[in-house]
Amino acid sequence: MTMYKEVAKSGKARAGVITTAHGEIETPIFMPVGTRASVKCMWQHELEEVGAQIILGNTYHLYLKPGHELVEKVGGGLHGFMNWKKPILTDSGGYQVFSLSDINKLTEEGVTFQSHIDGSYHLITPEKSMEIQKALGSDIVMAFDECPALPASKERLRESMELTLRWAKRCKDVELKPHQHLFGIIQGGLHKDLRTECMERLKEIDFPGYALGGLSVGEKNDEMVEFLNDFVHTMPDDKPRYLMGVGKPLDVLNGIRAGLDMFDCVLPTRNARNGQFLTSHGPLSIKKEKFKEDTLPPDPDCSCKVCQNYSRSYIRHLFNVGEYLAGQLISFHNLHFYLTMVKEARQAIIDDRFEEYYAEFKTKYTSEKWK
Repeated sequence: MTMYKEVAKSGKARAGVITTAHGEIETPIFMPVGTRASVKCMWQHELEEVGAQIILGNTYHLYLKPGHELVEKVGGGLHGFMNWKKPILTDSGGYQVFSLSDINKLTEEGVTFQSHIDGSYHLITPEKSMEIQKALGSDIVMAFDECPALPASKERLRESMELTLRWAKRCKDVELKPHQHLFGIIQGGLHKDLRTECMERLKEIDFPGYALGGLSVGEKNDEMVEFLNDFVHTMPDDKPRYLMGVGKPLDVLNGIRAGLDMFDCVLPTRNARNGQFLTSHGPLSIKKEKFKEDTLPPDPDCSCKVCQNYSRSYIRHLFNVGEYLAGQLISFHNLHFYLTMVKEARQAIIDDRFEEYYAEFKTKYTSEKWK
């Protein structure tokens, strides 16, 4: 039985429902990143308040600290450990391991890497990644893949794709918990022929969902948009389509426009800790001198409790004196912004006016009114 059901379409953009043991997810959806079993600066009830339907956990970081065995022993998995009752997706750990490319060693078996915490050596194989994610008990488990940085030669990308496919089969052979769904990851850079071949061979292994990996790792933005428009509609239409690690608000909308369902990125919370509000008129850096006496809300068009209660002047003060509350307030707003955006996009698809919504959003967001 498929876990995805499409409910509406507008152009290539689609609205649907993903069913998991911990609840239904209305798509398109943005997933806040909870790297170490916590979305930075956010309480779990606040995540629900901003409309989060599913969050991410990071396999690499949770494996190193506190350890997947502890998470399972103490909480029966991530849901109980962090008291989050809705769906969770865990990445495979591959991206983090490969981002440590100067301190890792890649073989057919897996990747040996040095911990960024204490320098100890570890080997993560496809089987080990599945073991960790099984203990974490996430609803959606990601296959362990190789994620090469772009630009890379087509020959190098093919080698990476072949390894990813061999590892995908090994991941599929591991028995997970009954409620868990394993997604395959399509690699191949910006080469449509490689991506298509990778996808067709993954479909032979048969996964309940498919992700696009290896984007937003060095290619130009317009190249990514062009590739997505050309490729996404060829992905299985009866299964969830996930674009990993992307991205800025317009990147997410471009992905939705191409037919993708799921997105994640650390940007809303990371940029919040650097003083950046994401607003209806584009990014706003609260650090600027011009906001020193500004009594307006961070985004006058926003309905979130931050914009309803606090001024730019006050939040600028908090940020400039290093008060933790600044990061909390901006994180709350930014996640509210993303989740409101995808909710509105979903409604626009249901109303078959997505192109109008996209054009209106883009015009307003790129106006640089408050830059």
